[in-house]
Amino acid sequence: MTDTLHTPPPTAAAHHRHPFIRDPGRWEKERSHAVRTGHVHDDTCSAVCQPVLVHERTSCGWLAWTVPADGTLPELPQQIGVLTPGATLPQRLALRWLTRRPAQRIALHTVPGSLRFSAAAVALVSLVVGLFAMRHGVPVDVALPAMLLAPLLAEHLPGRLDVRAREHVRSVEGDGAVRYLQRLAALHTSLVQAAAGSDHYELRRSAEVGHTVLWDAADMLQTHDTRSASASLIGRERLMLQLADQVAQIIERSATEDGAADADQMREPGWPLGPYPPGVRPTTPRPTPSTPPLKGTVLMPQPESSPAVHTQDVYLLFAHEPYYPGPGTQEINTTVVAADSLLHPQVLQPDGTQIHDLLTQGRHPGEIIPLSTLTHELNGGADWPTVGDWEHVTTDLVRLVRSGDCDALSLGLPEIARALVCTGPHSHVRAFDAAADEFIVYGAAERAAVLAEIDVFLAGLVAEQGLWPGDGLLTPLVRRV
Repeated sequence: MTDTLHTPPPTAAAHHRHPFIRDPGRWEKERSHAVRTGHVHDDTCSAVCQPVLVHERTSCGWLAWTVPADGTLPELPQQIGVLTPGATLPQRLALRWLTRRPAQRIALHTVPGSLRFSAAAVALVSLVVGLFAMRHGVPVDVALPAMLLAPLLAEHLPGRLDVRAREHVRSVEGDGAVRYLQRLAALHTSLVQAAAGSDHYELRRSAEVGHTVLWDAADMLQTHDTRSASASLIGRERLMLQLADQVAQIIERSATEDGAADADQMREPGWPLGPYPPGVRPTTPRPTPSTPPLKGTVLMPQPESSPAVHTQDVYLLFAHEPYYPGPGTQEINTTVVAADSLLHPQVLQPDGTQIHDLLTQGRHPGEIIPLSTLTHELNGGADWPTVGDWEHVTTDLVRLVRSGDCDALSLGLPEIARALVCTGPHSHVRAFDAAADEFIVYGAAERAAVLAEIDVFLAGLVAEQGLWPGDGLLTPLVRRV
C-alpha cells in the first residue's frame, strides 16, 4: 500500500548512523575501555564469538554497538532495545541496569566456566567479615551461611535481575531486523528532540505515538522475520514518517506564527509572548492553507490545472449506522470499499459516478480516502450538492456490502477512532477523561495513526486478492483536455 508521504526532516537521517553522534568523545572513551578489557570485533570472529558491546542509551531504549578492531566507526548496531511506552521509574532503572558495562570474569582453569570478578571480591570480603564476626562472638551457624551466601548472590543475582528487567524491554538482533528498527529509532529521536521543552501538545503526543510504534515493531520483530511481517512493518514505518512530517510542519508553522507575533509585538507592546501560554492546549486548529496534507488529504485539483487521470486501486472509507452481521458478532460501524464500487448500478447515479471522479483524481495507488477528506476538499461540505448525495450513496454501498454484491473491509472502530475518521484532516476531537478529570485532545497525529492501522489491515486483506467492486459497473467520467 502507498500513501501521501513527505520527506522526513533531514536531521533524522543522521541520528544513530554511528554511535554517539552528539558526543564523539564518549565513543573514544568506550572504545578504549573495550580494547583494554574485552574482545573487540575483527575478521577472526566466528559465530560463537562474543565481542564486547558498547551500549548507547536513547530516549526509548538503547543501541548496542560492536567495537571494530581497525578503529573505524560501526554503522549497524549489533542489537537494539526498546523500553515499554509510558515506563515507570523502576522500569527506567531496569533499562540502566541492562545497559551497564559487562561484568569482568575470572577464568577457572581447574573447572569449566568462569567467575564474576565481583563475586570473587565479595567472597574475599565476606570471608574477612565472617572471621571477624566469629572472633567477636557471632555463632558459626550464623556467620558461615552468610559467608557462603554472599558470593553466591553476587554470582547469580545479576542474572535473575536481568531476566526481570528484560520483561519491560524488547530487544532485536539480526542485520535485517536491526537495520529496519534503526531507521525507526532515528525518526523517533527526531520526534523526541522536537518535543523536548515544547509546550505543543501535538509534538509531545507525536513522540508518545512514535514510541508506541517503535515498541510494536520491536515486539513483532522478536517473533517474526522481516519477510513474514513485511506488511505490518511497512504500515508502522509509514506512520512514523507521517509523524515526522507532521512535526516538521508544526515546527515550520510555529516559526511562522512566532515571527508574526514578534512583528505584532513591535507594533503593540502589550502582546503576550509565544503562541500559547505554558500548559494550554489549542482546542481549535488554525487554518493553514500552505500546510502539505497528511494521509488521505490530497487537495482537490484547481480548475486551471491540467486534468488528472483516474488513479487505480483507490479506496473510500466512510462511517455509517452500526449493524451486526450475525448473532454474537462485533458491531460494524465503518467500511472501506474499492473506489470502483461507486460505479455499481445499484448505487444512486450519477451521484456515485461523480463522487468516483472526485475520489480518484490526483491520488496515489492504494490510498485510503476518508469521506471526511472529500468533505474537507469540497469547501467543508458546502460544495457537496454540486457533486452528489453522499448520504444516499454510502447507504447504497452498505446495502451492497451486506448483500454480498461487492467486497469490503468491515470495521468496528472504537468511539474515538471513529470520530477521528469522521472529522477533517485538521480537526480536533475532545474527550473527557473522568479518571483524570480533564479533557484529552486528539488531532491529526491520532487520525493518521487510525488510518495507518486501517491501511495495515487492508494491506493484509488485498495481499492475496484485491477488493471486488461488483459486476456490471458503469463507465467512469472522462475529462477532456
